[in-house]
Amino acid sequence: MINKINVKRKNIQSVRVPKNIYGNKLNNLLYTDTKNELPEILFITTYPPRECGIATYSQDLIKALHNKFKNSFKIKICPLESNNEQHAYNDAIKYILNTDHPNAFINLADQINTNINLQMVLIQHEFGLFKNNEDDLKQFIKILEKPVIIVFHTVLPRPNPSLKANVQEIAQETHSIIVMTNSAAELLVRDYGVAIDKITIIQHGTHLVPHSDKEELKIKYLLEGKKILSTFGLLSSGKSIETTLEALPEIVKKNKDVLFLIIGKTHPSVIKQDGEKYRLMLQAKIEDLQLQEHVQFINHFLPLPDLLEYLQLTDIYLFTSKDPNQAVSGTFSYAISCGCPIISTPIPHACEVLKNDVGIIIDFDNPKQLAEKTNRLLLDEQLRKNMGSNGLHRIAPTAWENAAIAHALLFEKIGEENFRLHYKLPKVNLDHIKNLTTSFGMIQFSNINQPDIDSGYTLDDNARAMVALCQQYELTKDKEDLKHIQIYFDFIKYCLQPDGYFLNYVDEEHLFTAQNNTTNLEDSNGRAIWALGYLNSMSAILPDELAKDADVTMQSALQKVLEIHSTRAMAFIIKGVYYYNTKRISEQNISIIKKLADRLVQMYKHEAETEWTWFESYLTYGNSILPEAMLCAWLAAEKLIYKEIAKTSFDFLLSKIFIENKIRVISNKGWLDKENQLAPSPIGGEQPIDVAYTILALSKFGTVFKNEQYLEKMETAFSWFLGNNHLHQIIYNPCTGGCYDGLEEDYINLNQGAESTVSYLMARLTLEKSLKKEEKNIPIHIGNPNKLTKFPSLKMNISH
Repeated sequence: MINKINVKRKNIQSVRVPKNIYGNKLNNLLYTDTKNELPEILFITTYPPRECGIATYSQDLIKALHNKFKNSFKIKICPLESNNEQHAYNDAIKYILNTDHPNAFINLADQINTNINLQMVLIQHEFGLFKNNEDDLKQFIKILEKPVIIVFHTVLPRPNPSLKANVQEIAQETHSIIVMTNSAAELLVRDYGVAIDKITIIQHGTHLVPHSDKEELKIKYLLEGKKILSTFGLLSSGKSIETTLEALPEIVKKNKDVLFLIIGKTHPSVIKQDGEKYRLMLQAKIEDLQLQEHVQFINHFLPLPDLLEYLQLTDIYLFTSKDPNQAVSGTFSYAISCGCPIISTPIPHACEVLKNDVGIIIDFDNPKQLAEKTNRLLLDEQLRKNMGSNGLHRIAPTAWENAAIAHALLFEKIGEENFRLHYKLPKVNLDHIKNLTTSFGMIQFSNINQPDIDSGYTLDDNARAMVALCQQYELTKDKEDLKHIQIYFDFIKYCLQPDGYFLNYVDEEHLFTAQNNTTNLEDSNGRAIWALGYLNSMSAILPDELAKDADVTMQSALQKVLEIHSTRAMAFIIKGVYYYNTKRISEQNISIIKKLADRLVQMYKHEAETEWTWFESYLTYGNSILPEAMLCAWLAAEKLIYKEIAKTSFDFLLSKIFIENKIRVISNKGWLDKENQLAPSPIGGEQPIDVAYTILALSKFGTVFKNEQYLEKMETAFSWFLGNNHLHQIIYNPCTGGCYDGLEEDYINLNQGAESTVSYLMARLTLEKSLKKEEKNIPIHIGNPNKLTKFPSLKMNISH
């Protein structure tokens, strides 16, 4: 019997299709009448409740794939077992592979081949999992008629002939190979002769964490006043924890308050073979060295939230594995993602990551060196902070969300024509918005996700924040939103001067700064009027006192708008007065809109040519606001030229920023010039605010022109935040609710300031509002644009 759950065999004749034509027209003809479900991917892996690193890895990856994508594919799980390692699984598990039963491999292959919807198989490979069964595994892969992806968790250097031949045979039969480090990929190419184009590097995933206050967490876990060293993972002799114990007496001499946490239970396989022999040896060594007050065992397989909190309160994470061939460590990765400075032995993963002041490498089995480096770090708080911050930036691309994107793109590349990726919209998370907001206003910048009060406040950020919270209130009618709207509104009034002009920069003491005297503030004034206009447009659902105050403030703010001549400032004013006029219709409003719109018309006529239908001789920042303002002017004043210029200029802009089913807004590294518009634009320098403004404009154009393509582009643009960008990495952080500050050529700026976070929220709420109005089903799609079709509505993918 190959598994503990009965599997009902479908009454379908197996049709063998050669691997090199899998997914071609022949295959489509064979399965046209029977395939009507989402494509399935079978993961063959150890899986919880089994306690091992690969089981946890697979569970985290699968969870991330489910959280990131919807209506794209189904994941089926086949846990690996042996006669000595069996577990009870939930009803979702339809396959089990007992590697001690040779026939189990053949039977499983037969079931896979006859499953019409199953498109590919992913195998998590570790040599110990297939000990004495590698021949069965190779035969299994050979007879599978579906593409196979194999993940090598270990790649050993300098293989003997038998090992080399074994890996080569597996590699030859698989469609793609995943490894987690550059060094592992290099070994496969150099020592095993595997073709480089068959290898994909996807680093071990890490969890996004909120980076809570270290001292508060120490209080929570009764560790106040301690300098915490820690290590975690299933305990075994390979971790060489005795190296740290032997270093501790020298560490304690200089750091009396140090405490070493050994987090994790003994590995189940070790328990079966040796019992608690290793732990007892460690306990005896602690007593011999009189370290009882400085070492604490946490003998549990901790829930993930608890583990991540222990790592966040850790001052230095120690990784002392004595296996030079350990390619990668999940424990090591998780510690870096929690901001821990690392001291590690030179496993390949550590040597790749801990470069350029991210951590410290020590020799194997060297307590003296460990003590010296630990003392150095414990006595230098700033160095620890710098290393922790450097580590966060280095490890950011490995977030499970990014690992899920990388896997999904590989699945799509390998999959058949019906394999298309559709992002799942994250639910709205206002945590970071609230963290940035004091009783006075929204703080300008953040260090990672920690608000930086020293950066002060700006009118720009609070104006945008008010628009975003107004959007939120329109959708939810949650009175908590009104509290934030009032804070931002009060800040805008605070910046409004008696002459009707706004100041922008306010310091942490609530004083206007000298920067107001040296910076052109016209754009800031325009944004304030946009925000006030939007607030007034909602007067019917606002408390009476707030609605009246908003009206009075808007009247004061309109005193000198015609003295403003900045292009984008005029556009923001047009938008603001347009919204204001929807509730307070007046000739004065129409007059302001016409005068400013006519100026933009003259700019357009001066610059527009056959190949350049734009208002200026260059495309810079916030471009979408200009055609959107012209459209608003037409809606208010019904002057046909406004509508014509709005559409012509907007379509021109879209042709410059939408490429291969991605948005790539104009880089702040170099604007796009009319005279040199065919030159390649710089990669990177993309700001969330530009993507958000484009989404706002697309929504308006989609509503007015009833053009489905605008909605498609709006969803494509929003997917930029979710990973559909040139780095295939998330810009929005679902853990904190913050948005990263920018997309650069080869990295993401991890700071989550007010501008980027509010921009994401405006985009997210605009998309939801538009989708609720739409009856047609249009997906967010990433990857191969040739695979774009209409799948179940994204409306169904919104998370609340």
